[in-house]
Amino acid sequence: MELRTEHDEQQTEAPVPPRPRRRGVVAGVVSVIGELLITAGLVLGLFVVYSLWWTNVIADREAAKEGKNVRRDWANSGPGALDTKGGIGFLHVPAMRNGEVLVKKGTDTKVLNGGVAGYYTDPLKAVLPASGTNGNFTLAAHRDGHGAKFHNIDKIRTGDPIVFETKDTWYVYKTFAELKETSKYNVDVLQPVPKESGAKKPGHYITLTTCTPVYTSDYRYIVWGELVRTQKVDEKRTKPVELR
Repeated sequence: MELRTEHDEQQTEAPVPPRPRRRGVVAGVVSVIGELLITAGLVLGLFVVYSLWWTNVIADREAAKEGKNVRRDWANSGPGALDTKGGIGFLHVPAMRNGEVLVKKGTDTKVLNGGVAGYYTDPLKAVLPASGTNGNFTLAAHRDGHGAKFHNIDKIRTGDPIVFETKDTWYVYKTFAELKETSKYNVDVLQPVPKESGAKKPGHYITLTTCTPVYTSDYRYIVWGELVRTQKVDEKRTKPVELR
């Protein structure tokens, strides 16, 4: 008769492999999280494309359409009061390499999202060049998205021309100062005599403002110019030499 001990039973019985249940659950959770992260990345990527590219496409189309309407109205209308609804003129800054920029009344988001530059009505009212009085023609535009009309504002240098075109007159300004970063609450840059630019007496100034750094709205980038001459618009709308 064979005697088998408990030790003998343990040695002869085949070991039962552990069930990989816990590992399978963990792997499933990791897989789900990975898929969610990929999906979130795709959504974020699409949002960036929409914000920085597609909004530019839409805004540029709208601005081009409005610009054509303004020029058509100029061609078909005689002397009279300035119509500020469709736009008062076009800004030309060769250093920014963005062609002509339609200028409209106001600087709220709804206006600027149309791919245009807007002149300030608040907190300090811009003085329009056509008024003929001393003051500061203050403008704002988006730096990124929605046309990004002032995206290349940092390319402007002292001495560069800034030209504003109206129905009857070309106003030629010369850049004389810039402020690469200042608080968004700094309204002194909009003063009729912008002393932060170094200006000390009344004159005919132009001020361009936009957000900085790029892709943020934490601060403001400022460029100042001063009127150096005007040129009457002829029948062919011959551009000033600064734009040729």
